[in-house]
Amino acid sequence: MGRPGEGIRGPGRWWRRKSTLAKVEAYTRWSFHFMMLVEFSVAGGPLLGQLVRGERSGAAGPGPTVLLILLVAGHCALCGVFASRSLDWHRGQRARPTRLLWILGTATVAVAATTAVFVGPGGLGGTDRNVDDAAFGTFALVMAFGAGTFTLGMRNRRWVLAGVVGFAAGSGLVALVCGALGAVALAAAVVVLFAAGFFTLTYVLSLWLLNVVHELDEARETRTRLAVAEERLRFGRDLHDVMGRNLAVIALKSELAVQLAQRERPEAVAQMVEVQRLAHETQREVREVVRGYREADLSSELAGAKGVLTAAGIDCTVTGPAVGLPAQTQSALGWVVREAATNVLRHGDPRWCAVEVRVLEERAVLTVENDGAPDGAAGPGRGSGLIGLRERLAEIGGTLRAGPTGDGRFLLTAEVTLPSGAGAGADPPDSDVLPGGVESGRFRIAGTGSEVTP
Repeated sequence: MGRPGEGIRGPGRWWRRKSTLAKVEAYTRWSFHFMMLVEFSVAGGPLLGQLVRGERSGAAGPGPTVLLILLVAGHCALCGVFASRSLDWHRGQRARPTRLLWILGTATVAVAATTAVFVGPGGLGGTDRNVDDAAFGTFALVMAFGAGTFTLGMRNRRWVLAGVVGFAAGSGLVALVCGALGAVALAAAVVVLFAAGFFTLTYVLSLWLLNVVHELDEARETRTRLAVAEERLRFGRDLHDVMGRNLAVIALKSELAVQLAQRERPEAVAQMVEVQRLAHETQREVREVVRGYREADLSSELAGAKGVLTAAGIDCTVTGPAVGLPAQTQSALGWVVREAATNVLRHGDPRWCAVEVRVLEERAVLTVENDGAPDGAAGPGRGSGLIGLRERLAEIGGTLRAGPTGDGRFLLTAEVTLPSGAGAGADPPDSDVLPGGVESGRFRIAGTGSEVTP
């Protein structure tokens, strides 16, 4: 049996595991679909009220009202389909729905004209005030919602403005043709102009916000790719600096040795010995470059993790000393921080992340906790990255635990046993700025577990 409230938290976890981009896009799409219900409520509501109360004039009975309710419902569904396809078009996922655009415009005018003709005696401006109010409201709102949705099929602002003004003028003309009084037709045009302008502005702002979020997400991915490319360039530059000079000297000495050997000069042996020495030296320098590339500095990794997570919109705090630890321990914990930050960005969509380094009597403890545990996660982490970290920590007597702690939180804990006396000199920083430029609002005193707030 599940824990109490687990079923209630299910939808929340489903929403939290979405990325920020997916949340904004889902919110925008649902908002467009919600406008269908709003249109049916405010445009078809008066007609439903008439049908329930039986306030009808003439001998036609409730047939025209039922027909108009069905037409309004169909118009709402058409607006929803067009809004969804237009959103896909704006995101570049499908071609522009041109045919559906003209179908929506024609259907909007047809439903509005039918409302003006068949509701009440004489249509708009008839003798029954209640029926006339219902007809006017349905007529104006259908035109307004249709005009606002119609502009989703345009990108040029001038065409959008022209579409709103055109629907407003058309509503007045349709009202006049259907027998409405001049004042009623003018009022309909004004109402449609302002209402359609409001709906259009809402749609335009929603699309603008969605495009901004997409651009920010693309910028973050571009920055990540640039960071990887920069690191590759640095590694290539270091290899070139090490290999270039030595290989040039080796080539020259080898050529000299060949010429001396062809002349049977004894100096050829000395030149080949020098070539051998340079080859061994180059091999050693390449190993040092690769070793420096593979080793991770704890202070730099803490600063990098804080910068990357903050740039991704995650409230990241880093606490604890990052100096005074053995080189192997710093390298291993640096790799843990790097992998943990990558997992926080890749899996789930957390709002905050806390990284803490503690130096106890004979061990160093690193904890990384966030509130973006993936839905359905259970048990310790078994990803390939975490397996590699466990193997790396095991080489220096360390352990790694990772898994959800409940309430959507995920905790990763790495412990490394320190050599005798290694933690004694790990004093906390004198200020709230950790090595590597990592800012923090608090730190812990090594060996005591006490927390100090500056």
